[in-house]
Amino acid sequence: MAERSVAQAAWNWAFGHDRSIGFGLETLGHLTLRWPRVVAVFVLALTAFCLWQLPRSSVDGDLLRVYAHSGPDYDAYRELADTFGTFENDIYVLVRSPNLTSPETIEAIREMALGLTLSDYLSGSMSAFTLRKPGPDGGTLPVVPEGMTSPEQVEAALTDLARNDPLMRNLINPDLSGVVIILFPNQQIVNERGTKPMIEDLRASLDLYASDNLQIELTGPPIWTSEMLGATVDDQIKFTIYGFSLGALIAFLSLRSLWGALLVAATPALAVFWVMGLIIALFGSFTFLTIIVTTIILVIAFAESLFFVFNWLAYWRDGMDPYKAVDETVRVIGPASALTMLTTLVSFASLSLTAGQGVREFSIAGTIACLTNFVCLMTFLPLLLKSAIRLGLKLPKTPSFAIRALIPVSWWFATRLGRPLAALAILVTGLLFIPYFLIEPRFSIEDYMTKDSAALAAAESIDSGVGGVAPIYISVPLKEGIPNIGDADFETVKTVHAIVEKHLGPNKVVSAASYKFYENSGFSRDQILNAVGELKRRFVTPDGMQALVTGFMPTIISSDEIERLVEAIGADIGAAGIEGAKVGGFRILTTYGTETIVRGLQMDLTLSVLVNLFLIGFAFRSWRVALATAIPNLFPILGTEAWLWSSGSGLQLATVLSLTIAFGIAVDDTTHFLSHYLHARREEGKDHRQAVRFTMDRIGGAIVATTLILCSGTAIVMFSALPQVALFGTLFVITLALALLGDVFILPALLIAGGRFFHPLGGVKK
Repeated sequence: MAERSVAQAAWNWAFGHDRSIGFGLETLGHLTLRWPRVVAVFVLALTAFCLWQLPRSSVDGDLLRVYAHSGPDYDAYRELADTFGTFENDIYVLVRSPNLTSPETIEAIREMALGLTLSDYLSGSMSAFTLRKPGPDGGTLPVVPEGMTSPEQVEAALTDLARNDPLMRNLINPDLSGVVIILFPNQQIVNERGTKPMIEDLRASLDLYASDNLQIELTGPPIWTSEMLGATVDDQIKFTIYGFSLGALIAFLSLRSLWGALLVAATPALAVFWVMGLIIALFGSFTFLTIIVTTIILVIAFAESLFFVFNWLAYWRDGMDPYKAVDETVRVIGPASALTMLTTLVSFASLSLTAGQGVREFSIAGTIACLTNFVCLMTFLPLLLKSAIRLGLKLPKTPSFAIRALIPVSWWFATRLGRPLAALAILVTGLLFIPYFLIEPRFSIEDYMTKDSAALAAAESIDSGVGGVAPIYISVPLKEGIPNIGDADFETVKTVHAIVEKHLGPNKVVSAASYKFYENSGFSRDQILNAVGELKRRFVTPDGMQALVTGFMPTIISSDEIERLVEAIGADIGAAGIEGAKVGGFRILTTYGTETIVRGLQMDLTLSVLVNLFLIGFAFRSWRVALATAIPNLFPILGTEAWLWSSGSGLQLATVLSLTIAFGIAVDDTTHFLSHYLHARREEGKDHRQAVRFTMDRIGGAIVATTLILCSGTAIVMFSALPQVALFGTLFVITLALALLGDVFILPALLIAGGRFFHPLGGVKK
């Protein structure tokens, strides 16, 4: 008997009419109403904890963190870097002068190059002034002689190097207008002190030599990372201030009450504060992805807070006691807010199924933010509203007509043109699946750099005149195991070198096979490789079992071009009978790793849509609800992807992230709509048509206002200096704007046009 009672209770909880659509999570709000002092202590304690965390706040701009632990592409990159060391962390100093061949100029650059090596942040450097060449007595000589007295001598020395030394071909402009100095950071010290202090130290040293005669620019991945980091921090400050200000302004215009707007704004402010503290406590720092979470949660919190206050004021205007109105709002809005929290949480959580440290951190941060925002809404906001009443808050004016202007238009369309509009929405949504299956992933390094990046411009200058700063590596297996490469293995390296040069062009490849001039001059391979010092590791491993061939691609190169290049090089190496060679590098990782991650995220998006539609249908105990929800919420996602496909933008990391999270937020308004509809059917006894009209009148204005807050708050992100972040904001706004059309026009039209089909929604059969 007891077992039957337990089973019956479980059945009633899962499928009974009295089950909450919020799965009981709104109980937190009821606990706040029952034990306000205990909950107030909890709010103060969590606030104090987050305040303690904020001084540790920092932003990690390392792009590699996005791809860490993402699969075989990342593992291959780490193996390559650990085996050979790579050019990925090197800093490039581009020095240009109209008088480069002047003895005074060349000595000034020599002094600067040698002076830079004294920095604690560097483990070494490579330039025309640090390299040495084999000497006739078996020793080594500087490649640029000291004490030259005429421009002709300087020109002859630099020209000889550019023609005959493989490294100098990549460090001296052919027209002798500039040279490149490569700096090798001491990663241990950089990790301890940070990249920003290193760059500041280098710039201070370089400023001592900059003049009208010497134009000096820094570039390379560490500089790009520093620019990204600076832009990310600036973005966060702007987004928080502007997003909060816009949200408060729209709340004020919607409610026509300063105090009402302040009540709405207080919850988002505290929610963001809590989220920042918890992310810092968990991860130790923000990334350019996780920092977006604070902006997202800010606008979500504004939307949910406005819904709450909007309904509380509606009950108060209907004549209910304001204290009782808070309790009733918790009872009615709480379950819908819990369900909207779950749908957004599902969207964030689904991202964790895709490999990659950056994406998983974003997923975890977003999941925590959703829970934190709901906790803030169910604890702090009821306490705040009751405190405001005690302090003498007066009932504000009725909401602005502007936010309700669309509702009569929507009702006219639903009642007069409901069937054609519903049929058109279904047809268009179906057709939008075509670009969904056609769109392809895309990656470009400039999308991650700041707009008008000086470092990127310097990198392109190096591309046009020298070897470039975007290396591609080919790891070549050797058989003889001779540290300075045996004859048979050397022929293999020469073959791979020639293949890579065939695809990248002359003087764009460096390997042990590059030193033909010195070999032809009678120097042995041992003398040549021993002369390059610490750079030998970038040609051959100490055990002589692997060699490295390095090519330099253009900095700006599309993912399609990189894929074709890798396939062509691999095919030629295979045709040459060389087995086991591997093509890699950071740009290879980002190209193939992005494709893997984006494909995974696209599956996550599909899963998120299906799970959320099921979750809503299950919560309302009706597959009809899930069906009614599908069209107005698939339409904005598919519509945005169609825009991406038609514009040729392709799927990028930020693209799929924004679509996934935007979908989770877009269904929030639908959930609130259906929750009010269900309340009107069950507790106010209205029939299907009356309930639709009642819901539109009751919360239509809130849906418009919250969408304005979501769009305007996120629109700030569109102005980010980082193209990926700006794209995130653009797609977010487009999706939410289309979602507004779905909720205000398509959903009512579907419900009215469906007639008897939708009458049993929520289990009420009339």
